[in-house]
Amino acid sequence: MPKLAFIGLGSMGKPMASQLLAAGYSVTVHNRSQGKADGLAGEVRVAGSPAEAAAGADIVMTMVADDAASEAVTLGPQGLLAALGEKSIHVSMSTISVALSRRLAEAHAKARRGYIAAPVFGRPDVAAAGNLRIVAAGPAELVDRCRPVLQNIGQQVTYLGEPAERANVFKLAGNFTIAAMLESLGEAMALVRKAGIPPAQFLEVINGGLFKSPVYENYGGMIVGERYEPAGFRLRLGLKDAGLVLAAAADAEVPMPVASVVHGNLLSGVARGKGDMDWSVLARVIAENAGLKS
Repeated sequence: MPKLAFIGLGSMGKPMASQLLAAGYSVTVHNRSQGKADGLAGEVRVAGSPAEAAAGADIVMTMVADDAASEAVTLGPQGLLAALGEKSIHVSMSTISVALSRRLAEAHAKARRGYIAAPVFGRPDVAAAGNLRIVAAGPAELVDRCRPVLQNIGQQVTYLGEPAERANVFKLAGNFTIAAMLESLGEAMALVRKAGIPPAQFLEVINGGLFKSPVYENYGGMIVGERYEPAGFRLRLGLKDAGLVLAAAADAEVPMPVASVVHGNLLSGVARGKGDMDWSVLARVIAENAGLKS
């Protein structure tokens, strides 16, 4: 079995690493803050830096919060790229900008090291069950080598071809679709509430007869029950992703006016102190804009 390294043990990374350990892999882990490896069971070793984690690993997986963290663990002092083996592969699973993914691919190519992008769809509970959906891009041979490992943390691995940044475009487009759903559902529920209609009744008909979507069911239930804590995906991270979507759209010359509206409301939510709540709290922001109270 290949030796693995996993960098980033946040709300998504830790259950992903746990799945790999449960599958019998030897995993060296690293996280910026101490103590995150507590509770991991299996053949696990804690490294003091990304470089130490990458040394001797066949596949190095990174799952960190944003561009700054991704760039730091890869290219910064004690970054993983300097320690990556000649035949080793860096699998970037973070939701990062298209521009950074492009730069990382170029840096790995210059160093003659393997790089693929493989961001994931799913919340922490889905990660804990090993049921994430993974979109991967980069050299086909590298993705094929990583596929058996990725299948331990995802129920589906979709290959998008080259270049690696395609996976990041796909991931941002997917997150935008979810954010737009939260925006539209929040607006609709604010409207029916003002008309005296229970939001739960609206959701039952909409999801039962029109959409039949687990995304509508799960997020709709959170909105109806106002269950915004603990956060599965924080509002401030949704704001970050909305900004990345707009940057990608500008680079590709694709007008995305709905993304601008969503970004504005997400920013409003962060400004009101809701940044660490689940991003479905966007519906509360919209309700407040309509003069409604919880």
